Amino acid sequence: MTIPILSDIVGIINKIAPQALAEEWDAVGLQVGDPAAPVSRIMTALDPGESAVAAAIANRCQLLVTHHPFIFKPLPRLSAADPTTARIFRAIKNNLAVVSLHTNYDSAEGGLNDLLAERIGVGSCRPLVETVREELVKLAVFVPKGFESRVMEALFRFSGVMGNYRDCSFRVDGSGTFLPLEGAKPFQGEIGIRECAQEARIEVLLRSADLGKATEALKAAHPYEEPAYDLYPLLNKGKGFGLGRIGLLERAAPLAEYAAAVRASLGVPAVRYVGDPLLSIRRVALCSGSGASFMHEAKRRGADLLVTGDIKYHEARTAQELGLALVDAGHFGTEIIAAQGLATRITGECRHRKYEVEVLCCRDELDPFQVVTAAGCQE
Repeated sequence: MTIPILSDIVGIINKIAPQALAEEWDAVGLQVGDPAAPVSRIMTALDPGESAVAAAIANRCQLLVTHHPFIFKPLPRLSAADPTTARIFRAIKNNLAVVSLHTNYDSAEGGLNDLLAERIGVGSCRPLVETVREELVKLAVFVPKGFESRVMEALFRFSGVMGNYRDCSFRVDGSGTFLPLEGAKPFQGEIGIRECAQEARIEVLLRSADLGKATEALKAAHPYEEPAYDLYPLLNKGKGFGLGRIGLLERAAPLAEYAAAVRASLGVPAVRYVGDPLLSIRRVALCSGSGASFMHEAKRRGADLLVTGDIKYHEARTAQELGLALVDAGHFGTEIIAAQGLATRITGECRHRKYEVEVLCCRDELDPFQVVTAAGCQE
């Protein structure tokens, strides 16, 4: 086990939620900290607020990972009188780095919207609004007989996706020639003599972003000193990523019943809903945080319901006119699950790399809104 440095953890975070998935206006990634500083304890939180910063410092963490950005807009001045700047000063003083994942985590596979979908029972999900398509490349490599499986398995770690399929390849057998020159260390044949080898041409679909790692893996698995391979950029696009999700409930349920189930599954004191309480709900669109702007897309995609937060009065009226039901579980309620989700993913990735790191989830964050029941009690 080794203690990683901050840049190692940033690499893990970029794997969980690649920065290429972030919206152009967003501010994600390392926001405060020294990339070379060692990190042995991490805290995850939804907001980079006073409670999370204080908890991270109290627990002797060197890194705070948040969903909402610590620094979202350019700071006109660095004054301790400003609450955000004061927290920056406090973090720096206590050697606390801050990394934020925002819309990239919303869009990432296994990210916040997938966590929300799983929590509220929505399966067979696709992005509600697609923003990025994976770039693909085809690699063709010539492999001596008997080594095909070894090379293919190395490349399949970086497989591109076609619809619901991955590990896509094609193979054809043939003959290859080469003449080893002075200084070569041929796998077969002799220096200065042209060799004819029985080989297989293997074509594999790869993710373009992983091409460097894929070719390194190819060379490590291939028996030849200088493996011959060709690269073909493709106009075909791979897997789509984007904001929100749309999917199906295992069984249809009346709107009021499902709204109550959402409230219970998210552990929030109350939810609001728009629509006929008896309306049958099966196809559900969802967007963590604030997703009312996706109402028209949800309706166009055939959703019976949109689950999100921060719904305004006139947006609710628009939903009624569209014939789309709404459930508002709150911004906090639909996103606080990010903290535990990130803690679990980072822990798993660190264990895989044999990093000696403890990951804590902040338990001190509270929804700024409180609910008063009919009995007058706050919840």
